[in-house]
Amino acid sequence: MIMSMGNLSSTLGSLNLFRLVSFHHSAIPKITKPSLFSQFPKVVSSMSYHKELAAAKKAASLAARLCQKVQKALLQSDVQSKSDKSPVTVADYGSQAVVSFILQRELPSESFSLVAEEDSGDLRKDGAQETLARITELVNDTLTSDGTCISCVSEEDVLTAIDSGKSEGGSNGQHWVLDPIDGTKGFLRGDQYAIALALLDEGKVVLGVLACPNLPLASIGGQDQHSLHNQIGCLFSAKIGEGTDMQPLDGSSPIKVHVSAIENPEEASFFESFEAAHSKHDLSSSIAKKLGVKAPPVRIDSQAKYGALSRGDGAIYLRFPHKGYREKIWDHAAGCIVVTEAGGEVSDAAGNPLDFSKGRYLDLETGIIVTNKKLMPSLLKAVRECLDEKPSSL
Repeated sequence: MIMSMGNLSSTLGSLNLFRLVSFHHSAIPKITKPSLFSQFPKVVSSMSYHKELAAAKKAASLAARLCQKVQKALLQSDVQSKSDKSPVTVADYGSQAVVSFILQRELPSESFSLVAEEDSGDLRKDGAQETLARITELVNDTLTSDGTCISCVSEEDVLTAIDSGKSEGGSNGQHWVLDPIDGTKGFLRGDQYAIALALLDEGKVVLGVLACPNLPLASIGGQDQHSLHNQIGCLFSAKIGEGTDMQPLDGSSPIKVHVSAIENPEEASFFESFEAAHSKHDLSSSIAKKLGVKAPPVRIDSQAKYGALSRGDGAIYLRFPHKGYREKIWDHAAGCIVVTEAGGEVSDAAGNPLDFSKGRYLDLETGIIVTNKKLMPSLLKAVRECLDEKPSSL
C-alpha cells in the first residue's frame, strides 16, 4: 500500500505521540488500570526496555545502600565476629526484599516473575524472629530514605517479597534474575561483592545491572588510578543493542565503557575468582601460560569481575568450577550482558554462548571464558588444549 504524504505525516505524528506517552509513562507511580498500549506488548518490548532498566538501576542501587550499611557495621565490630555469617544473611535477605519491592512498585504486573537465590524458609523457623526483625528494620530504613515507601512494610510483607524469588524462569515470558549479594565471602572480608540483576525476555538476557559498592571508579588494572583513586562504588548497566554504561553509585552521570582492545595475548591480564574453592586456579594458570600471558592474575570476588572487564581493566576472565558444581543463572546473567554490550564475548569452554532459558541452572561445558572478540579464538584454542592435556580437569 502507498500512503499519501498527508496520511504519512499523520501516522508519524501518532508514532511520536506513542513514544512520548511511553516515555512519560515510566514516571507514573501507580497504575490502577491496564495501559492504553497493553494491546501491543510485543511492539513496546521490541522498541525499548527503558522503564525496566530504570527500575532495575533503582532497585540495585537501593539494595547496595542496605548492604553498605550492614557491611560498615560488620567491619566496625569485633574481629572475632567476622567469622559469623549472620551479617551477610541479613544483607542477603534484605537486598532481595528491597529489589522485589522496587520492581513490583515501579513495574506493576500480574505476571511478576523473579528467579533469585533466597527464600524465606529459614526466617519462618523458631529462633529467627530477631533476624527477621533486623531485616525488616533495614528494609524500611532503605525504602523510606529514598522516599520510595511512605508507610512501613511489615515482617510478613518482607517474607512475601523474599518468596517472590521462587520462580523457575525458562524460555517463555519475562523473568527477573537476581543475586542479592554475589560474593558473600568478599562481603564478609570487606572486599568485592555485587548486587546482580538481569531481565530475561523469552529466554534471552535483555538488560543487566551490576551494583558494585566497593569497586573503585578508577581501573583496578594498576594504571592511571590517580584522579579517581579514592572514589569507590560503581553501577554498571546494559540494555540490549545500546551498549554498557558505568556511573558512580551516588547517581552521577553515566559514561559508556568498552572492553579492552588488546590483540596480543602476551599483553593481556586476566581475572579469576578470589577463592580457589570457586574456580581451578591451576587450570587458569596453565591456560595463561599457553597463551603467553605475563601478568599475574587479578583475583577478586563476585560479578564485579564482569564490570571491571567491561571497562577494560583486564582482557580475560576464566572460571572453571570444580567437578559437580552447577552454575546458577543469577551468577552470570547480569555480568554477561554488561560485557557483551561493551563489545566482549562470553562462552563456555566449547565456545557456545551461555543459555539462560533452561531454568535456574546453566547447562554448559566445563567452564566460562570471557574476553574481547579478537582474543577469543586464541583463548578457546588454549582452553581446549589445556583441557585435553588434563582430562581430570573435566
